[in-house]
Amino acid sequence: MKRYRWSITVYFMLFVFVLFTLFNDYSPILIVVGAVVATLIVFTIQFYYPAVLDKRVDRVESFLRNQTNNPALYIQYVLANRLEDEAGTVMEQLMSKHKRVAVQATYKAAYGWYRKDMAAIQEAVPYIRYPDYRAYYEAALLLEEGNSAQAREHLKSIRKAWMRSAVLAEIERKAGNNELAVKYAREAVEASRGVQRYVLYKEYERTLPQAVEA
Repeated sequence: MKRYRWSITVYFMLFVFVLFTLFNDYSPILIVVGAVVATLIVFTIQFYYPAVLDKRVDRVESFLRNQTNNPALYIQYVLANRLEDEAGTVMEQLMSKHKRVAVQATYKAAYGWYRKDMAAIQEAVPYIRYPDYRAYYEAALLLEEGNSAQAREHLKSIRKAWMRSAVLAEIERKAGNNELAVKYAREAVEASRGVQRYVLYKEYERTLPQAVEA
């Protein structure tokens, strides 16, 4: 509700700005530039910052909770909170909206991980277009198969710091090295931002709660 009221306020201010410049005979170029800049600022504050840059988990959660009309984002909230009743429905929306195999693959891998369906992940991995994400899920598969040494070797293929730390945390957790697992989990959370930080935080709330304790 607060975000909705804030949106109304911002758009009202933008409307007032346009009217002011029109009635005071400002240059049309100035009006257009001002409107574009204002729109970019609104987009950054309302969407880009919480989705990509924010470190406050509560704010990201509020942002994601309001994305019911954007399944690409809302699926992150649904899976992170294990909302079983909604997960299948949102996945169907995504598959219906995105027909390209490469686009579907990342969502299928994430959904497979949520359901612990290794076969689904195995099927999706070759089509994931982003190398880091492909290597990340390959490492996850190796871990589930008990090949921790190979999973550790796979880290060389991953450039994103949070992914490497997340894989290391899972390796150590499965090995029973809780202290090291917590250390790497904290590193993963600290290295991430926005939606990814939120997803990791919610995962560690369940599996390594010490890693996200205040």
